[in-house]
Amino acid sequence: MQVISPNNVKIYNLSAGKSLPDWISDRKRRSLIKKDPELRDRIELIQDFDMPIVSNQVEISPDGQYIFASGVYKPRVKCFDVSQYSMKFERCFDSECVKYKILSDDYSKAVFLHNDRYVEFHAQYGKYFKIRIPKFGRDFDYNYSTCDLYFVGASNEIYRFNLEQGRFQTSLTSNCTIENNCCEFNPVHELFACGNTDGIVECWDPRAPKQIGMLNCAVDSIFEDLSDKNNKKCAVTSMKFRDGLNLAVGTSTGHILLYDIRSNRPLLVKDHRYELPIKDIGWHKESDLVFSIDKRVCKIWDRHTGKPYTSIEPGTGLNNLCLVPNSGMLFMANESPKILVYYIPSIGPAPKWCSFLDNLTEELESNPTSSVYDDYKFVTKQELETLGLANLIGTNVLRAYMHGYFIDIRLYKKAKLINEPFNFEEFKQRKIKEKLEKERENRVKVQRKLPIVNTELAKRIIEESEELKSKVKAKKPLFNPMEDKRFAELFTDPNYQIDMNSEEYKLLNPVVQKVNEKKLKKKVSEVASEESEPEESMSEGGSDSESHSESSSDDEHQWKQSVKEQYKQIQKEKRLKEKMEQRKKDQGQKQPKFFELKDGLDLYSNSKGSDRKSTDQILKNDKMKRLPLASRLAYTKSQNGTQKEDELVFRSDSLGNKQMTFLSRKAMRSKDEERKAHEHHKERKTIRRSAGKITKTLKKPQFFNKRK
Repeated sequence: MQVISPNNVKIYNLSAGKSLPDWISDRKRRSLIKKDPELRDRIELIQDFDMPIVSNQVEISPDGQYIFASGVYKPRVKCFDVSQYSMKFERCFDSECVKYKILSDDYSKAVFLHNDRYVEFHAQYGKYFKIRIPKFGRDFDYNYSTCDLYFVGASNEIYRFNLEQGRFQTSLTSNCTIENNCCEFNPVHELFACGNTDGIVECWDPRAPKQIGMLNCAVDSIFEDLSDKNNKKCAVTSMKFRDGLNLAVGTSTGHILLYDIRSNRPLLVKDHRYELPIKDIGWHKESDLVFSIDKRVCKIWDRHTGKPYTSIEPGTGLNNLCLVPNSGMLFMANESPKILVYYIPSIGPAPKWCSFLDNLTEELESNPTSSVYDDYKFVTKQELETLGLANLIGTNVLRAYMHGYFIDIRLYKKAKLINEPFNFEEFKQRKIKEKLEKERENRVKVQRKLPIVNTELAKRIIEESEELKSKVKAKKPLFNPMEDKRFAELFTDPNYQIDMNSEEYKLLNPVVQKVNEKKLKKKVSEVASEESEPEESMSEGGSDSESHSESSSDDEHQWKQSVKEQYKQIQKEKRLKEKMEQRKKDQGQKQPKFFELKDGLDLYSNSKGSDRKSTDQILKNDKMKRLPLASRLAYTKSQNGTQKEDELVFRSDSLGNKQMTFLSRKAMRSKDEERKAHEHHKERKTIRRSAGKITKTLKKPQFFNKRK
């Protein structure tokens, strides 16, 4: 993936990078990817998204799930499934495809116009039917309400073929002298428009086949100073409707004219300045931008003012443009095997089927990589003369670029140090700043007495005012509610005390924090705008309002999320309190009684007269369990075998191997379990019946080795 930023707009080229041929083995492919960083870092958005030599046209199905691409050689069309990121099918033709149209929402119905006058109708399984038009076709479009195909080409006639009846209808005759180049139906009111080589756009009503309007788009008739040097006529090469009224027309002289069809004068004229025919035009409805391409460049500009937004120069000849709806992605068919894929995040988000691109671009923006020119410095000829490096002009050290030169940054720094060994003014300013900062640290800080009521609120107000003073050097005194008499009772009357443990405060706390942050930012901007000039304040105010409108939706979402989390926490605390209260009710409100343990008092005693232990014995056993192993062994040796609680056993054999085992005293419960298990096994032995009687009665098998 390659990143370019013409006019400070980031454009991601997703088709950049090396590609590997299919005939390479998997082992060789893996080794090449490991060695080459360009192969390792590339992004293959759709597998095999290319043509053998040249791609002519790229289109997306109306449901957005399939992409069609046509090209040569051999003439073919490919269909790609975006949900699988791979090719769905490929079909070859007998002749090159000039234009095709997808009639259904998916890939099941399509029409292909070839350069040998044949028109092929394809169904889901393949070619369905084939017809031939009288003249060579240049373009065609489909009228969904009447099921008519309108063909224009090397003639002044517009051929109509009805798909419902399966036959040609009466042709329409235009006023062009040579041929028609392009045509399109309006998506709103189905007005049919076609452009010819005379620079005229003719409009027809398909309900009553007659001409209802005409637009003279010849640049010669609009601007006298733009007359063609070779006295050639300006032809219409492309056109595109945006809605019911707006129409964009591209000419052979490299101009795009934007029309309101209610007027015969253009609203705006955009010049590509390459004098190349306009191949295709696209409207980006979400951002009010116009995409126009010629053979060399794709330009993106504003439809209201014509101001350039950005441009893309891939370095190969362009043939067709396809914009992905409701996104910032576009495809371009070109004179190279790869179909170009570009993504512009500032225009729109990534499509749903490749939403991961948004995360990738965000990571690249957060971790920017060094560009090629970071190690070089751009200098003019005058700067070279002041540095004493004018004698390097014409050598490999300097790289000529526009009105200056690129020089290595290390050489530039060395030359600057030689010519300016000691800049006294910069040194003086730096020392003054350091001295002022030291004096500010030694100042006595005034400790304000905080009120008893709403102490936290007073602290927050003081911190905000100090932060505001540090950010903005205000000439006027800032507003402080603690010094205002109207708010005096807020910090003196205990009835106004804010209860931070209440549910209302906990629910409003995240919202209050967001509001306070917004207020602080607003105060900073207001104070700064008052001190600035009025013209600058007007320009900055517009940008602030735009940024505020863009970020308002994100802030509301964060507020809702924080309030929900706070509400869940409050409900959890409520449930815990209810459980504790219920547990107290079940246990009763009786206070526990405490007894003093005396010598000879038996614990763990019961009415049946079982084994009893004195308090001294219990305390001694507890202490023994807490002691380490060495002290426990010392205690067992001191008892001289009278009380065998713990035991350390040493074992050895004739080979010199030694084993040490520490046997601890078993608890009474484990002894009882062992005794019960032993009695149970004895009882099972008496009850169990042996199978000896059954086995004794069985007869042994007899084998006959003799002949019968």
